[in-house]
Amino acid sequence: MGCALQNGALPGWCDVCVWTWFSLLQKSCMKILPTHYALTTPPPPRPPPPTPPPGSTLSVTPFCRVPSGLCESFNIDIKRPRIFTGPEEALFGFSVLQHENEGEKSMLVGAPWDGPLNNRRGDVYKCLVEDESNSNCTKVNLGERAFHNISRNLKNSHLGMTLSPDSPDGFLACAPLWSQECGTSVFSTGICTSVSDDLEPRETIAPTAQRCATYMDIVIVLDGSNSIYPWYQVQNFLSNILSKFHISPEQMQVGVLQYGEVAVHEWSLRDYQTTQEVVEAAKNISRQEGRETRTAYAIHMGCTEAFSPERGAREGATKVMIVVTDGESHDGEELPDALEECEKRNITRYAIAVLGHYIRRQQDPETFISEIKYIASDPDDKYFFNVTDEAALNDIVDMRAPSKHILWPLLVKYFMVLSHLSQTPFHVFLLQDGILFGMVGAYDWDGGVLKEGTEGRIMPTREAFESEFPQELKNHAAYLGYTVSSVMVGDWRRLYVAGAPRFKHKGKVILFELSNDGDVNIVQALNGEQIGSYYGSEVCGLDVDQDGITDVLLVAAPMYLGPGNKEAGKVYIYSLSGEELFVSNGTLKAEDRSQDARFGYALASVPDLNHDGYTDLLVGAPLEDGHKGALYVYHGLGIHIIHTHKQRIAGSSLSPSLQYFGRSVSGRLDLDGDDLLDLAVGAQGSAVLLSSRNIVQINASLFFQPHSINVIQKTCLRGGRESACLNATVCFLAVSRSPGRSISFELSVAAMLDDRKLSARALFDNNSQRQTQLGVRVHTGETVCHNLPFHVFDTADYIRPISFSLRFKINDTESGPVLDEGWPTTIAFFKDCGEDDVCVTDLVLQAHMDISGTRQQPYVIRSPRRRLSVEVQLQNRLENAYNTSLTLHSSRNLHFSSLSIRREATLGDNSVQLQTVVQYEPDLFITSDSNLNRYEVHPTRTVSEAVGPEFYTHFRLQNLGCYSVSQLELRLSLPSIAAGDRVFMTVTDVFSYNVRTAPLSALHPLLYQAVRGKRAGF
Repeated sequence: MGCALQNGALPGWCDVCVWTWFSLLQKSCMKILPTHYALTTPPPPRPPPPTPPPGSTLSVTPFCRVPSGLCESFNIDIKRPRIFTGPEEALFGFSVLQHENEGEKSMLVGAPWDGPLNNRRGDVYKCLVEDESNSNCTKVNLGERAFHNISRNLKNSHLGMTLSPDSPDGFLACAPLWSQECGTSVFSTGICTSVSDDLEPRETIAPTAQRCATYMDIVIVLDGSNSIYPWYQVQNFLSNILSKFHISPEQMQVGVLQYGEVAVHEWSLRDYQTTQEVVEAAKNISRQEGRETRTAYAIHMGCTEAFSPERGAREGATKVMIVVTDGESHDGEELPDALEECEKRNITRYAIAVLGHYIRRQQDPETFISEIKYIASDPDDKYFFNVTDEAALNDIVDMRAPSKHILWPLLVKYFMVLSHLSQTPFHVFLLQDGILFGMVGAYDWDGGVLKEGTEGRIMPTREAFESEFPQELKNHAAYLGYTVSSVMVGDWRRLYVAGAPRFKHKGKVILFELSNDGDVNIVQALNGEQIGSYYGSEVCGLDVDQDGITDVLLVAAPMYLGPGNKEAGKVYIYSLSGEELFVSNGTLKAEDRSQDARFGYALASVPDLNHDGYTDLLVGAPLEDGHKGALYVYHGLGIHIIHTHKQRIAGSSLSPSLQYFGRSVSGRLDLDGDDLLDLAVGAQGSAVLLSSRNIVQINASLFFQPHSINVIQKTCLRGGRESACLNATVCFLAVSRSPGRSISFELSVAAMLDDRKLSARALFDNNSQRQTQLGVRVHTGETVCHNLPFHVFDTADYIRPISFSLRFKINDTESGPVLDEGWPTTIAFFKDCGEDDVCVTDLVLQAHMDISGTRQQPYVIRSPRRRLSVEVQLQNRLENAYNTSLTLHSSRNLHFSSLSIRREATLGDNSVQLQTVVQYEPDLFITSDSNLNRYEVHPTRTVSEAVGPEFYTHFRLQNLGCYSVSQLELRLSLPSIAAGDRVFMTVTDVFSYNVRTAPLSALHPLLYQAVRGKRAGF
């Protein structure tokens, strides 16, 4: 028989003795014979080795459990959303941005389709976050206030498509489809405005807009002397030419100066802002008349006064003078000085000679023509015109031949400049030293980027990206710049990021360096995998551990086809490697359902939602749940994003009327005043503010008094029975992981004794049940304790520990804090293993039996003594040994009978081998019977007489013992010879059955021996 010991629940400095009885003859039921036992609980700091009381150990193991389902959602409050509504047809909610100004907190909402059907100017709405759950939103009228000095043409500019925070304060609002009119052409160059926190425009940013060639200040110097006739023809010419001009603050301004003997400003450059206004004004001009034609005086006045800032001349505008006269000047000697003034001011002069007066008088106009050519700028064939009479003035306005048209020299320059204007700042990203613009319309919609910063404007050429965007694909509309961003890699090296979702129809994202000279170094290119997925339409870099280096780059493909060919969407994860490149590290996906979702339509990093020090991620899926939309929350950990979403917020759970929830997201400020980060989420015609909730960690601890108890010595009377009474002290310390002020909340606590057993061995005093409940008011940072007295009945099961379980939850699940799902929810059994919390044990074992025998002198087991006792002595000399088990192995002739345990100081080793040689005294029983009970043999009969009858005799040998007897020999003696050696019986046959050479079983085997004989004749 052998005994082996394994680490189990054996307290340090504790000795245990186990007596085990075995039956040597027959099996009997196992019987546990407890004497007395003690209850041990987590003790205070370890005392010196005590002298333990006798008895066995019953443990109380405390557990703390959180109810299932509590953490299905995390700390974004979906029970109390604040929903702001606006005009749905204006696409209110297309973009959102959290905003704060001098304590006033609001949400800015873009409505890029705001305005009548024929003029979707777009605008921004301001929604105040007040005590009310919802409040009204007011239109900011940002376009009119920001761009009134730049352009009055805001038609279909869609202001509010992009809202981005500015540095160090304020924000950027962009109108990507703002159009620039140049002559009869319209070009969508886009425009942004920098707005201060008080919503006042600070600066207009239009990096791709170029000044039109039609940005001109034109002054017409018109001869109104008596020789001009008829005057209405001059009026018609003036109205006709003015109708051809594109008059606006961004293009042409026109002033008219009429002269004869004197010169008069009919109107100045700044007086009229539209073509219609100047045409109407021209109809009302009356002739000045006069006997002299003082052309030099009028030209000098026009150059010095008409082009002055006081009369509306604009800096940078092309200055053009058109002189119309019908005769030589009376002050021709002053022409050189007048023209010199014009040259100083870079004024281009067109001169038109009207020959009607000379033709009517049949005079030679050569001298007149020479003077007019002298007035016109060089070359003459470009800037000099002559007509036969006043009626012919309209011919040079209406003629179809371009080279004969009076405005042809301007139009040539105009068309040359406009070839570079089809660029659109579709997306912007704020940098430390400026702004990065994405321009999807540049270079025939191949796209590009532009940086506007402290080093000026940097715009790479199409050829700068040729290594990844070959020239042979230049007409395929890659849309480079659809989204832009930047990342920081090792050695604080900044890379710019730009997406091209239509490149080869699969999409591409490039990471590149950009020098101040516009040179591009493409460091890495990432390619999409599915046609039409719009890979690269959104990118987002995350500095997860907030050390300044980008850890993860996310690239969205919101139109990626999933199961059932639905636009499920997918977000690709790229982690920064040691080579300063981003390597693929899996994907994020929407719920595994066959539905349109467009998961990844919006991406946003948030500083830290769950207050663990790591940056988190928001992903919008506006088409989920039948276009209701959803928002996914992912947590960061270390330098990675956890691939499983921590919370999914369905739009339908906030309001059944929400549509396209998740189309835009913003999370950077606390708007409701609780010092916790809040989320702004855009929807169709709505913007939703979601608050965060405090995250608390509950530290629960248990203490028992007394630390141990002898059940034999009862200490109280409960339910009419003597019991062992204890008091459990339950303490709670709530620690908030969230910043801000201290909070208090109610905990509902349920305590359970022996929750895994059918019958309870312990009950609470207050209700005589194994379970009790109580409410606890907890304040963060403060410890609160409650006493839970209970009692233990006498029981036969003292080996397994009594479990003491605590289940608690926060009562206010809608507005209260949430339990930290990452915090331990199980209180480990107190091991008392010193400061290192590692138990070092020294288990020793000794055993002996109450009989002994050797092979030479075996111990003989007789019927009166069929019981064997084995005493096992177990000792732990050092720290506690938990889950200790004692295993006893015995030979097959032993059957376990009973067990008794007590404490005792013993010595020994961890393994003991005991051996005793025994012999068993056989217990055999023999019986016989015959079919012939009596037969007489006459002494006078002779041998010759007939043989007598045959008969049978049966002998039965029975083993009454428990074990087989081997090599048994049976000897039978039968009478056969009478007096005088006369044979009177012979054996004719001997046979047997149920006789085996192997040992017989212990089930009462029988040996049968039969003898058949015949009587001999006499």
